[in-house]
Amino acid sequence: MITVHHLNNSRSQRVLWLLEELGVVYEVKRYQRDAKTMLAPPELLAVHPLGKSPVIVDGSVTVAESGAIIEYLLDRYGGGRLIPRAGTPERLRYTYWLHYAEGSAMPPLLLKLVFNRVASSPAPWPISAIARRIAATVQNSYIDPQLKRHLDYMEAELAAHPWFAGEEFTAADVQMSFPLEAAASRAGLNAGRPRLMAFLERIHARAAYQRALERGGPYSF
Repeated sequence: MITVHHLNNSRSQRVLWLLEELGVVYEVKRYQRDAKTMLAPPELLAVHPLGKSPVIVDGSVTVAESGAIIEYLLDRYGGGRLIPRAGTPERLRYTYWLHYAEGSAMPPLLLKLVFNRVASSPAPWPISAIARRIAATVQNSYIDPQLKRHLDYMEAELAAHPWFAGEEFTAADVQMSFPLEAAASRAGLNAGRPRLMAFLERIHARAAYQRALERGGPYSF
């Protein structure tokens, strides 16, 4: 049986969702972030040398990284589901968005999180004032323009099709869920980009998504 090493409020929620979509039997081993640092607990180091989540264990096989886990699960358990046929334009789009989610969409979101924490971290004056000024400069000059560019790009890409690979829901949409949910939480994604908000509404309404929330527990950003 597959074991999902599941960290609260993390990318591993996507793995639970994909397993629910595929109807694969699995078990969940839960881990909690440190309340102050928000880092994963050291127990995860016993599962994978980086000590991060998601990680799955399937018999003698251990797989980390969201994209790699998705590819592994579809190869072994998908039976052709949730992935477009090879050689089609939809397959090319699928591959692109599967990698875009972490390779392009997440870096500015992570920078946004880091610099928000820099600006709000307690420190004696004048260090706190300098830190806030640096954080604001980086956000205004680089991070926020990058986020706007990516959100505008994704909004435009959903003009022709309801899903990122085309007309059909695929695992690329599972992978894209995390950056878009993060953007809605802390990067200004709102009703001003109606296609992206409609995408989030569609995935949240899926029965498998709801089942994954029940298995994984409360999920926030």
